[in-house]
Amino acid sequence: MQAQNEQVNPSTRPSPEASAGQASSGPNRSRSPIVVVMGHVDHGKTSLLDYIRKANVAGREAGGITQAVGAYEITHNLRKITFIDTPGHEAFSAMRSRGAKIADLAVLVVAADEGVKPQTKEAIGILKKTETPFVVAINKIDKTKGDIERAKNDLTAAEVFFEGFGGQTSYHGVSAKTGEGVNELIDLLILVADIEGLTYDPGAPASGFVLEARHDKRRGTEATLVLRNGTLRRGDEIFTPTIKGKVKILENFLGEAVASLEPSSPAIVVGFESLPHAGEPFSIGARPKAEEVVAVAAPKLAQKPDKNTLNLVLKASDAGSLEAFSAVIKTLGTEDNPLYVVSESVGDITDGDVKSASATRAFIIGFKNKVDKAAKNLAEGQGVKILTSEIIYDLVKAVEEFLAEIGKPKITGELEVLAVFNQKRLDEQLVGGRVMSGIFSAKGGSASGGQNKGSFMIVRGGAELGTGKILNLRDKKADVVQAETGKEAGVFADAKVKIEVGDRLVIRK
Repeated sequence: MQAQNEQVNPSTRPSPEASAGQASSGPNRSRSPIVVVMGHVDHGKTSLLDYIRKANVAGREAGGITQAVGAYEITHNLRKITFIDTPGHEAFSAMRSRGAKIADLAVLVVAADEGVKPQTKEAIGILKKTETPFVVAINKIDKTKGDIERAKNDLTAAEVFFEGFGGQTSYHGVSAKTGEGVNELIDLLILVADIEGLTYDPGAPASGFVLEARHDKRRGTEATLVLRNGTLRRGDEIFTPTIKGKVKILENFLGEAVASLEPSSPAIVVGFESLPHAGEPFSIGARPKAEEVVAVAAPKLAQKPDKNTLNLVLKASDAGSLEAFSAVIKTLGTEDNPLYVVSESVGDITDGDVKSASATRAFIIGFKNKVDKAAKNLAEGQGVKILTSEIIYDLVKAVEEFLAEIGKPKITGELEVLAVFNQKRLDEQLVGGRVMSGIFSAKGGSASGGQNKGSFMIVRGGAELGTGKILNLRDKKADVVQAETGKEAGVFADAKVKIEVGDRLVIRK
């Protein structure tokens, strides 16, 4: 492999025709490389691919973070390269590992202004474990060129040794923003691929790996495949170690219908009988061996629920996202605040999910998917809470908040004190206020969730000062049983402390 500043000699490469499979000296033909792009979150992996693809994918990523694996094919100087983009968030470790196992080569993206970070170290470990050849792209050199040496020093400390310094790893400084160094980086990748001597047999049954899988409401089970050998054709019988099917629809990575595809093309296939596992091998005409499956350890389920357990129904847009999403959610439960996953599946949220959640008193948490109309209407009618987001951080935070509330009495009514009328005695205080949430009832709640009905908690500046009991509730001069949100009411109360303007009187059940 050549060092960064050396010129790549075109005469050392196979001809574009040979690389594209147009000519071959034997039964095997040269194939284009499959390259996985890895690195720490926000170091510019997707932005780099954006520049290469002349597309704006990064701008469309939720929260600016890739949260699924995408496969794309580009042509550079008549040479094809397939790129796999992997998520940077720590929850997506399995996806990154799977991408490295499927790829021939890797680009390790390291930001010049930050150097080696936790997911950088994880990516280095994966690449070494899978023995995947890789080059380093030191990104953001437009932002701070002086930090390239710092990034190199960080990488050396992480046992990435560069050419000329006792190792065989090449690097190149790039800017995903301006494009500086990007063409030279691609030249370097093609050179590494030529050294690897990648080939395939066009007459062999197609084989490769399942990169991603999901349910499509109109088309059924849809899988993204990466071919490693043979020719994949529409109408082929297709197998994985777990399921089978027939290639009813075959599309390239752009979603264009094609009759056949050759390595190393990404393919979209519709026709599996059920959802294949992301990462498992596929082949045409015969079932692959089960031991070839790229195994990903599943996290353990929580114990069976009780009244103090947070019950969840998990849904995600595709198999890989569900795998990562489920794994990170299941780590949030603790012995004091346990959670139980009632079910987890791929696809949009349906009325069936709502029925399951209603029967088990569960919340529905959806990652990168939608809620169909029937499910939304049923959830509103049965009081089932549904939370969806395209950003995993938001869902994690929400589940943590749900867990924190488990076992605590539920707030059923809250009144803000706007005026104080009579406080000669603590046990006969008359105040007025507005109901801010729920129903403020003279007999329907308690301060602490216990048996002391009609009680409330006095909250001042976020701190609980003491309890009180509602003696009477008035709407103007008329006695009432309760006041709804937005209504003003007078409260005749027996309290342990003097109630002040701005206090919140909170009823819990």
